[in-house]
Amino acid sequence: MAVVFMFPGQGSQSPGMGAGLFERYPDLTAQADAVLGYSIKELCLVDPDDKLKRTDYTQPALYVVDSLSYLAKVEDEKIIPDFVIGHSLGEYAALYAAGAFGFTVGLKLVQKRGALMNAATGGGMAAILGMTGDAVASALTELGAGSIDVANFNSPGQTVISGPKADIEAFAPQLKEKGARRVVILPVSGAFHSRYMKPAANDFEAFLTQFSFASLKIPCIANCSAQPYTDDSIGSNLVRQIYSSVRWVETVKNLRGRGAETFVEIGPGSVLSGLIRQIA
Repeated sequence: MAVVFMFPGQGSQSPGMGAGLFERYPDLTAQADAVLGYSIKELCLVDPDDKLKRTDYTQPALYVVDSLSYLAKVEDEKIIPDFVIGHSLGEYAALYAAGAFGFTVGLKLVQKRGALMNAATGGGMAAILGMTGDAVASALTELGAGSIDVANFNSPGQTVISGPKADIEAFAPQLKEKGARRVVILPVSGAFHSRYMKPAANDFEAFLTQFSFASLKIPCIANCSAQPYTDDSIGSNLVRQIYSSVRWVETVKNLRGRGAETFVEIGPGSVLSGLIRQIA
């Protein structure tokens, strides 16, 4: 019975996350503070300046909490997963768990990613509930909404679309006429996981040239392909991930085909556990 550890991304953050972890791992917490230039413990537990909702702060915070949660899980339960996966930003914690890079290298990557994505303004996203990803894509074509991409195939009943803010606000509500049960405009400033993120991805690709990656010790499935990472595809997949769809449904189904039966969420919240139940 294969066990999958899965790491959440943006949307799972909340003040108070990581309680107990910073005291348990003081050296890594100090390393995080040195990289970031601020107290990660204060941001996660107190969030005094209301920055936790900002992409450039959210992503490092979640990476740290996801990663420390993994270390605690392994130490406490003496279990090593058969596979690791992460939703969007969570994929960095999955790769850390798999041994692709050390804690501080992963944090530097996430810090840069968050800054680039935070700088990409003018975009919008919306969650479409009650429609499959394929149905949403077909409906967008029928509506003539060619400027909008499907960003996240989260579950059979939850799909996220991404594109120019004005187009999202114009077309997303029309999906209710195409069968959506509910449409929720998301509070984001960028068109994440869409073609509009390619400039940010190009900048991130240039940033990656100063880093090298280690061989994976645990199989990790990539968001952008729903296939396992190879040792020579780590950098290219992380670049593609910024502007590609998160193929979560396909990822989970492929893992079930590989014998995965137990999916354990590592990090704050229970968003991914809910998606797993919907996919099942």
